[in-house]
Formats: sequence, structure tokens, C-alpha cells
Amino acid sequence: MKHFSRTSVKQWGIRLFCGGLLSSLVSCAASPPPPEEGTVEFWTMQLQPQFTEYFNDLIADYESQHPDTEIDWVDVPWSAMEAKMLASVSAQTAPDLANLNPTFSALLAGRNAWLNLDDRVSETVRQQYLSPIWDASRFQGQSFGIPWYVTTRITIYNRQLFQTAGIDRPPATYAELAQLAKKVKDKTGKYAFFVTVVPDDSGEVLESLVQMGVRLVDDSGKAAFNTPKGKAAFEYWVKLYRDGLIPRDVLTQGHQRAIELYQAGELALLTSGPQFFQTIANNAPDIAAVSEAAPQITGDTGKIAVAVMNVVIPKDTDNPEEAIDFALFLTNPENQLAFSKATNTLPSTIETLQDEYFQTATDDTTQVDDARVISAEQLQRAEVLVPPISNANELQRIIYDNLQAAMLEEKTVEQALSDAEAEWNSLTR
Repeated sequence: MKHFSRTSVKQWGIRLFCGGLLSSLVSCAASPPPPEEGTVEFWTMQLQPQFTEYFNDLIADYESQHPDTEIDWVDVPWSAMEAKMLASVSAQTAPDLANLNPTFSALLAGRNAWLNLDDRVSETVRQQYLSPIWDASRFQGQSFGIPWYVTTRITIYNRQLFQTAGIDRPPATYAELAQLAKKVKDKTGKYAFFVTVVPDDSGEVLESLVQMGVRLVDDSGKAAFNTPKGKAAFEYWVKLYRDGLIPRDVLTQGHQRAIELYQAGELALLTSGPQFFQTIANNAPDIAAVSEAAPQITGDTGKIAVAVMNVVIPKDTDNPEEAIDFALFLTNPENQLAFSKATNTLPSTIETLQDEYFQTATDDTTQVDDARVISAEQLQRAEVLVPPISNANELQRIIYDNLQAAMLEEKTVEQALSDAEAEWNSLTR
């Protein structure tokens, strides 16, 4: 790990970023005292109070089967997890098991903070999980995490706006999206979609580069995006912006702005998780009534992006075997099915995905049901598109900053790519 520069923690369904190490260590609250022998301290990220009953039941079930082990569950707010985890790892007072995600945990994997699981979790057990999802928690050839719950974006679209614009189906690719954007603007005066290029917000644009065939970094960690495909991907977003087919505030506003515009009937489509249907129903029932679900938009590669939450075990734990055992219990197929039903997320285990709950959508099912089935089907071929590197937040910042400069005609696309390449490579020397 070379750099820590940002201290913003974004939504757990998407990704966490880490930065400002020194200030975080000074300002964060003191870590809790180390647990007693036989106690596994388990940190989750903002799952209380909504899922308190689920975890209390889960823990009681585990402890009844393992009378010599006690689970000490600590729920940490989103905004505090980064600082608390960094501080506890540095002070060697980290919990025995923690719920993070590959982006943030890879940063600390670069500091050799986590237990190597390859020799501790059998191949038979590893094969219970979707292979690309397991591999999302690998760094420099070693497994540092066990996958837990995941989400894949879907497209939520306004059927009424589509009809007004003369569009009969949602776009499947970015090429189709560009054509649709022009039709929507010409026929309705509204925008088709909003995708932010604010550096510390959604990684959707960064992932879109990979979906368009761009390799972000090579095997040595150097920039690999300054290529003809990289140029074409930059040009795609620059043209949409310069042609006025995406809102000007994509440069300054985050994904929350997309949600606001969609609920106001000002966007034809939105990329989000299946959970968002309930949010629309609560906030904008008229828009919810004309909203439908469709698969995630992708590029020529057909790649589908997935966001993963995992559990990691600090290298300095006094209870490695107990922590691994509870982690595997937490993430086994049966418990993942129960958690998916409680949270409307997706599981990382193959057996769980085969349950009827993820397979059935009919004319009588709800929007949420339809979205869940679409999302689950995508998961069979989904992968984490941004590689688990220790400073992925800096890669996104560099690419977004230079993409913005090209959008604003401060740089040519060629210069923006060249500058981004040079800046990234300077960080990875």
C-alpha cells in the first residue's frame, strides 16, 4: 500500500474507500478491549437495528452447537468502520472476524493484515461459493476473505417515458444506451440516465470501462488503460456529455442525484439494486407504478458487475480456528438463504442460488420479485470488475479527474489518458 488520500466512506452496497490514515488514527474512537479466550469478536457494518433479531438468533444457534465458544457481536456504523478497522489493525486489537468488502480489505491485504485462508479452508468448502466471487477476495495469489452477501445492479426503467419516446425495450448495451439517450432527449426533453463521475462516489463508470473491454492495470500494477479501447471508452462518455445527453451535474453530484431525478420522473432509467423498488414505492408511488426491471447494461464483453461483502480474519487473532468456523457457519448455504430473504440481497453460495426463491418470477410476482430473479440470474456470470488492488480509490480518482477534464474540453481524450497513465504509474513505482 502506497497512499491514503481520501476519508470518505460510501454506501456498503457499492464500495468503501480508505484514506487519511494518520488523521483517522488520531480521531477515531478507542478500540474495544480484546475479547476473552474462547470469545470470537465479530464486527458487522451498520446491520443494527434492522437485522438484530436475525443475528441474535444466528448467534444463539451457533453457540448452542459450540458451547465452548461465545460470539461477541459488535455493529459499527458505516462512517466509523474505516477508521476503527485501521486503528485496530495498527494496534493489533482487531476483532477476530470482520465484515468488510474486497476493495477496502484489499487495501489492508497489502499490509499483510489478514489471515491467508488457502491452507485453512479446504477446496471442497471453497467450491461451495461462486468462483469469481471467491476470487474477489484474493490478493497477490492468496485468499484473504470469505464471500458473504452480494448485489448486482439492474436497470430500473420508466415504462411511460419509454412509450412517449417511442422505445419498446430497455437497452442491453452501452451502444444501445447512447441511441436511447438521444431519443429520450429529442422526444421528451428529459434525460435517459445519470451516471456520476465524482471521484469518491459510484464506481459505475470505472466498471463500464472494463465492460467495454478496457484492462485497468497489468500484472505488475501499471496502467493498462491507455489503449485504443481505453480511448473509445473515454470518447463514449465525453461525447454523451458534450452532446448534452447526460446532465451537467454528473461532474458534481453523486448517485443520490440519479435517485432524486428518477423519482421525480426526470430520468428514463436508473441503475441500482433490486431493493430500490421499495424506496420508489415509498417516495414516489406514481413513478413506482410505471417502473419495471431489466438486466444490467453492459459492453461488448458482456461482463456483469457485482458488489461483494466478505468476512476477513485478522492475522493477529488469538482464535483463528473459531473465527473461521463461525465465518463458514455465517456464510453456509442455509444461513445465506435466510439472510438473503431478510435483506433482499444475493448469496455467494451456489446451492443457495438454486433455491426457488431466486428462480421464480411470474405475472403475479411483484416488482421486487422480478428484480431479484433478474439480479440472481446475472450473478451466475458476474464478477468484481475492478481488481483488488491496495489503492483502487486512487485509480478511480485519477481516471475520473482526467475524464472530467476531457468532458470540459480542458484536455483532449488522448491527453487525458496519457496524464492518467503517468499519474497512476508514478504512484506504483
